Amino acid sequence: MISPPKFANAIVLRQTTSQSKPVYHDIVMASRPVPSLKQGEILVKMTAVAFNRRDLWIRLGQYPGITFDSVLGADGVGKVIGSYDLHDLLLGKRVFLVPMRGWKSAPDAPESDLGILGGGKRPPLGTFSEYVVVERDQIIIAPDHLDDVHLAAWPLGGLTAWRATIINGLVSSGQNVLVTGAGGGVAVIAIQICIAKGANVYVTSGSDEKIKKAVELGARGGVNYKSNKWPTELANLLLQDINGTGKIDVVIDSGGGDQLMAQVGKVLKTGGRVVCYGMTAGRQISMTMREVMKNQQLIGSTMGSHADLIAATDFLSEHRIVPAVSHVLEGLESAEEGFEIMKKGDAFGKIVIKIGDENKAKL
Repeated sequence: MISPPKFANAIVLRQTTSQSKPVYHDIVMASRPVPSLKQGEILVKMTAVAFNRRDLWIRLGQYPGITFDSVLGADGVGKVIGSYDLHDLLLGKRVFLVPMRGWKSAPDAPESDLGILGGGKRPPLGTFSEYVVVERDQIIIAPDHLDDVHLAAWPLGGLTAWRATIINGLVSSGQNVLVTGAGGGVAVIAIQICIAKGANVYVTSGSDEKIKKAVELGARGGVNYKSNKWPTELANLLLQDINGTGKIDVVIDSGGGDQLMAQVGKVLKTGGRVVCYGMTAGRQISMTMREVMKNQQLIGSTMGSHADLIAATDFLSEHRIVPAVSHVLEGLESAEEGFEIMKKGDAFGKIVIKIGDENKAKL
């Protein structure tokens, strides 16, 4: 076993002293003690970490359970360089961290209170650090077709997208699927998963450039939701598609909003599903008798289980999916730059920070 470092640099959340509104908490690079390894624990030297929208919400004070002086970050990839067990077979392996706790394998919902890495008390660790001590059963071996940068873009977004599309959306080959908000980390991976599954994917976005990028990934087309007529435009697009049926089977949505069901009702088939994994456009969705009479389903979807993540990663490997990365930054000291990029909303895919020199491409 390599002699573990005593300290590691990490990106730490600090409560802002500014009185300006809205709240925007501070981050600092701080040297933190590396805990001694206990039975069942390993030491991972982090090589790439990725941002999630959740990290921005934490700084804006809009996420529950915020803990100041905690390390941020839920997504991270690295190399196992130490273990309590000197003969641990994980030593030297490339791995990524399981981004949550409290949901092992139950099919419908977490077995206990769900906790996500970074910014909170449970679990009390984050990935935005040079070294992370983690339970050895809370990592997954890295797929060999991905380098560390692209793998860092996978765990939290991939798990959320998998549960929304495959577990709750029941997406299958030949179906028409609408993914809203193309460009966001989860939405882009959802597009890739559905395409790999053999579905016909359509998208909405507020950016024509992002629609173009989605088409380059394999989507059949898309419409700009800034147009008041986007549902009609999508309906026309479906009718014009010679391989389409004119109706959407499943909607994978990140926006929510009171008008969602009315908007997609123009294209959603009888018995169709709307799976919502976020509400960035509005905090509620109206369900009326119109949807009831059409046997349409509205399903809430969050994260997923450890077992889901293993299944999703197997699918990722089988189909050689490469998660989309929008920006690659160098070193933890560039974390503030990553937040600024995220605030602008221009990214298509994930924002990733490379740490150290372990990022050897395997693409």
